[in-house]
Amino acid sequence: MVRVLLAEDMLMLRKALVTLLELEPDIEVVAEEESGDAVLAWALKTRPDVAVLDIDLPGTDGIEVAAQLHEQVPECRTLILTSLGRPGNLRRAFEAHASGFLLKDAEPERLADAIRKVAKGERVLDPNLAVVALQSAENPLTARERETLRLAADGESAVEIAGRLFLSTGTVRNYLTTAVTKLNARNRMDAVRIARDSGWL
Repeated sequence: MVRVLLAEDMLMLRKALVTLLELEPDIEVVAEEESGDAVLAWALKTRPDVAVLDIDLPGTDGIEVAAQLHEQVPECRTLILTSLGRPGNLRRAFEAHASGFLLKDAEPERLADAIRKVAKGERVLDPNLAVVALQSAENPLTARERETLRLAADGESAVEIAGRLFLSTGTVRNYLTTAVTKLNARNRMDAVRIARDSGWL
């Protein structure tokens, strides 16, 4: 029996997925959650074999949750569900040790099949996403540039970002300027838009 934790913030979709999975004789949904912030606690409590995570969970997003699970519940493999096949998200997911990446508009039986494969230690990737990923550009931003840009996207000033990251304000401004330059953006917010559209944030 494959034990599954399902995290999806849209109630109707989550309930539909739970119902669908519970029709499978070898899959048991042991927990369901709407917020990324609560997934780790549920995983520690229920010890699922596979966590099926919406990429856009409120609070901690699905990719960050995948990284947390890899560190703290390493026996739990993760399958990311998304409605947008951005290649940057795909790379981020695999960097976070996700085992699979599936589009939400895939055939329902593909989800159960993907869960079984991930539980066995296989990797699962939607074929359409694979093509997009191969044709996409590499992320030019460093981890620090992404971090400062992400905080700027949340409306934080250079001074606030510096305080959060224990950096000087000048260093933060340099990171933001470099990110804007690398992305050929007009300003910080344009850089945020470009990075988000590419799945790099």
